[in-house]
Amino acid sequence: MEVYALSIVGVLVVCLVSLGLASYSGMSKGKAGLLGGTVFDARDENPLYRIDRVHMNSVEALGPFAIATVLAILAGVGAVLLAVLVWLHVAIRLAHAVVYLRGGEPAKGGKLRTILYVLAALVTFVIILVAAWAALT
Repeated sequence: MEVYALSIVGVLVVCLVSLGLASYSGMSKGKAGLLGGTVFDARDENPLYRIDRVHMNSVEALGPFAIATVLAILAGVGAVLLAVLVWLHVAIRLAHAVVYLRGGEPAKGGKLRTILYVLAALVTFVIILVAAWAALT
């Protein structure tokens, strides 16, 4: 397993980011006097909405990414290739979170944040493909 250490650490970083965003979202809602759950003022200008959505986006992306990465390890995907894909995903997800939290024009739907979300999903898709290839060959 040590050959996959970089990939494992990358998955753990994504998990920690998701946990951090959950805490940030909960604390932000608490400071605003809101209960947990959906923020109903769903406007890009609302920082609580952006915090909530970036957290939920991280949760939505985590499952497929983590499962695909673990299966890629089990299937014996090349350690270097997998580490590159994992850390590319980590970098894109971190950039997505920063862009979304900062708000403004790049954070609006169809703009930079959407492009980053889709790029991270494409990297996950590539991990799925290389895991499937390794499993079948």
